[in-house]
Amino acid sequence: MVEAQWVAERRGRERFVTEQPPYNILVRNIENEVLLVTQRYGMGVIPYSPLAGGWLSVLYRKDAQEGPMSQARKRPAARFDLSLPENQRKLEAAAQLARLADDARLTLIQLAIAFVLRHPAITAPIIGPRTMDHLESQLAAADVVLSGDVLDRIDEIVPPGLTINPAENGWVSPSLQPAARRC
Repeated sequence: MVEAQWVAERRGRERFVTEQPPYNILVRNIENEVLLVTQRYGMGVIPYSPLAGGWLSVLYRKDAQEGPMSQARKRPAARFDLSLPENQRKLEAAAQLARLADDARLTLIQLAIAFVLRHPAITAPIIGPRTMDHLESQLAAADVVLSGDVLDRIDEIVPPGLTINPAENGWVSPSLQPAARRC
């Protein structure tokens, strides 16, 4: 992003004005650098997947044998395969977050979306409801303000900057793959 801003300035071109990364309570890697850079350059951030592909709704629970596997979810199996240790950790985190939401008298959906909205670098999340019920449950988060205690507890469950399953970090540069790092 910094290079793109520099090149645009040097060449008298339009600069990038938004970034669209994945971001939610279970996928927090953009807190490490991306959000700082976007704030520094005055860029908007419109993250997708505030419900972590359904993990922060009622779709995935520890007692389920297998989560719902639509055709869309079968393609990125590493994100949804419940036999993977990373996804077992996501199940546990989602269960803890659901208890936290209950304690705060919120739904898990409200907690998840309010968390994304709370970060000062976030412009607006892309929610992507498929039904009117989904839309109504997600819009209910617009007015939720999470207390410092709730945010601290979220940070205990999933520390800032951490992504539980690295397969969810979004695009990864081929230059960072093991084969490209060592010639």
